[in-house]
Amino acid sequence: MAVKKKTTKRKTTTKKKAAPKKKAAPKKKAAPKKKATKSKAKKPAFGGYAISFAGRKETAEQIFGKKPIAPSEMTKKIWAFVKSKSLSNR
Repeated sequence: MAVKKKTTKRKTTTKKKAAPKKKAAPKKKAAPKKKATKSKAKKPAFGGYAISFAGRKETAEQIFGKKPIAPSEMTKKIWAFVKSKSLSNR
């Protein structure tokens, strides 16, 4: 006797159609450049601190010390100095 193989149904997948290619837009002529307006030139800076070290007589050694330190420690010492002398605008 011959043994019959079981047949399984396979799902057929439908192929998606490729999207039609878009045509390249025609090149436009460059518009003449506009002159900068005065309102943009006088616009104040956005955010941040304004720290004025003008007129300070302290040296870097007086602020940071004579030993080499890491940049993170240097930042901490700068901010401690700025806050203690009220040099920031905030």
